[in-house]
Order: sequence, then structure tokens, then C-alpha cells
Amino acid sequence: MPSRYARLLRPYFDEAADEMVDRIQERVPEYDRPAGSDYARKMRHTVRSTVSQFAEVITREGADWEPLLRLYARIGAYEARKGNSLENLQTALRMSGRIACRRFTRDADRLDWPPTVLIEITEALFAFLDTISNAAAMGYDSARAQLANEKEHYRRRLRDALMDDPPASPDLITNLATAAGWQVPRSVAVVAVLLPAEKAPPIMPPELLPDWEAAVPYLVLPDPDGPGRDRLLAGLAGLTAAIGPAMPPTRAAASLRWARQALDCAERGALRGGLIRCMDHVPTLLAAAGRDLVDSAVARRLAPLLELSDARRTRLVPTMLAYLESGHNAVVAAERLGVHQQTIRYRLRRIEELFGDTFTDPDHQLELQLLLHTLVRLS
Repeated sequence: MPSRYARLLRPYFDEAADEMVDRIQERVPEYDRPAGSDYARKMRHTVRSTVSQFAEVITREGADWEPLLRLYARIGAYEARKGNSLENLQTALRMSGRIACRRFTRDADRLDWPPTVLIEITEALFAFLDTISNAAAMGYDSARAQLANEKEHYRRRLRDALMDDPPASPDLITNLATAAGWQVPRSVAVVAVLLPAEKAPPIMPPELLPDWEAAVPYLVLPDPDGPGRDRLLAGLAGLTAAIGPAMPPTRAAASLRWARQALDCAERGALRGGLIRCMDHVPTLLAAAGRDLVDSAVARRLAPLLELSDARRTRLVPTMLAYLESGHNAVVAAERLGVHQQTIRYRLRRIEELFGDTFTDPDHQLELQLLLHTLVRLS
């Protein structure tokens, strides 16, 4: 449009900008700051510069938009880094546009502009607002992507620090957790996952810290005894996974070791698939972890059983284990095995013939239970 029209309006630019600022602060609480504050001064300066730049770009062909676009890209990025929605900025721009339209209409009448000039300047205003709004949106999206990348970077560093053995310092874990936006819990459990090669990793809630690239994929689960933990792990449905024991965050690596031990037992058929809780299978995991020692003890302590036929051993081993776990109560042992009491008593007499007093010796009860459990689960 002809520059003479802009020259007629230039004396009113600051007044228009101040009206825009006042209305924005009145209607958008997030932008309302004390008049003398640094934030308020910068805001007023930005609005005045924008109004002045509008007159520049609509009256001078080839005007340089770049400074204004960079400014609004920075404003959009600032909103993203503050965690704000872009809606506040877009609302402020719309309100400023309405104020400008009202003033243009009034000035066109006062200065006796041709109707075509008012139409041109109004169309130029909306195009201008669209342009700077798009610049702000691009800055906002770029900053959010950068923040997401930074956050994911710190989440990975935090996850790896939790797996350090020897453990990372509590201060390092706290600092990384703060940068990652992750609250350090009192305890964690690590969930090891059997993920088929052809299956994509499931999408899990952000509370979990996953490593799907590990040789045995795993997830760090905060506060494993807290409410809603089954919901957090719902994405693992259909997979075999093992939840390690709850540990302080600095001992998460130990939780992972037990979870992997449980997965190994599941792969060998010693534990059922699905979601395995290590604390429900302590004897099996202890025996599996010390398999060399346990196998040697089985060969020594349970030698009479190993000399029997498979059929006889298959009957006597569960009977011995059920009897010991039932506190030497033949009735309870019979109920657990689903057989008649007389059957249990007959088998017990045969067991006493094989082991003598050793079978009922209190000093050997715990060891016998563990070794018998190994024969049942891990053989």
C-alpha cells in the first residue's frame, strides 16, 4: 500500500501498541506482570516493534522479514521451554489484530481513506499475523523437539547410571533424574523381558525407563509396591517378563540380575511364562543361582533317591517336599498332593528306610527342602 498512509498512522503506533499490551495483560493472566518489571518492559518493546515492523513490510517492497520472524521464533521457543501452551501467544496475536482492525476502521473514516485502502490494509494485517504466528509455531515445535531429545538423553543416562555396578552415587542419580523429569523413588524393581526378534517393543508409560536394545531387554519400574503398578506393566501382556526384587535405586543392577535369572528359569521350563515375580519363586531362583553347589549337594544328600527308578523317584520326591512344607503333617501333605492319607504314610515309611533319621532331623530340614525343590523344579 502507498507509504503515505503509513506515515499518517505512524504517530499513533505507540498508542496502539500500548492498548494492545493493556488488553493482553487484562485477558491473558500468564502475561500479566507489574508495569515496572523487566518482563513487562520487554513485552511492551516487542509489541511496539511488531507494530512498527508491520508498517514497514506492507509499505516497502522487498522489506526484510527475517528479524521479525527470528523474534517470533524465539518467542515460541521461550513458551515451549517454560512448558506453556502456544494458545496464550495466539490469543494475544488475535486480540492485537482485533484492536488494529478497530483503529484502522476509525482512522480510515477520520482520514477519509478510499474503501479499497481499508480492505488492503486489513488483508495485509491478517497475512502479517499469520506469518508471525507460523514463525512462533515453528520456534515452539523446534524447541519442544529439542527438549524432548534432551529429556530422552537424560533418561537414557539415568537408566544406565541405575544399572552401574558398582553403583553410581546417589547425587549423580538425583541430578540425572531432575534433568530427565523423573522422580527418584525409595525403591525400584527391574523387569526383564523376553522380546521375540520379530516383535516391536511395546509402548510403555513414561514412568518406566526402558532399554529395548540390551541383550535381554529390561524396564526400570519405580516404587514397585505402589498402587497402579499392574497398569504400568499392562503393555507387556502376551510376553514373558520377570519382575526383580524391590531394591534401593543404587542397587537396581542386583534386581536386574535376579529378573534375568527368572527368565532363564522360564526358558528352561522351571517357571511358567507370563509375568513372573521373583519374590514368588525364591527357592527356585536361589537353587538356579547356585546350581553347581546345589547339584553337588543333591548328589551327596539325596543319593538314595537318585538310585531309584524314575517312576519311584517321581512319586517320592513330591511326597517328601509336601511333607516337609506341611510341617510333618501327613494329612495336609495328602491334601496338597491329592492322594489318600494312607498313600502318604506308606511312602513315608519307604522314605524313612532310605534316609533314616536324617529325613526328620531339624538340622537338615531347610537344606532338604531346597534340594528337593531343585529336583522338582530344575531337573
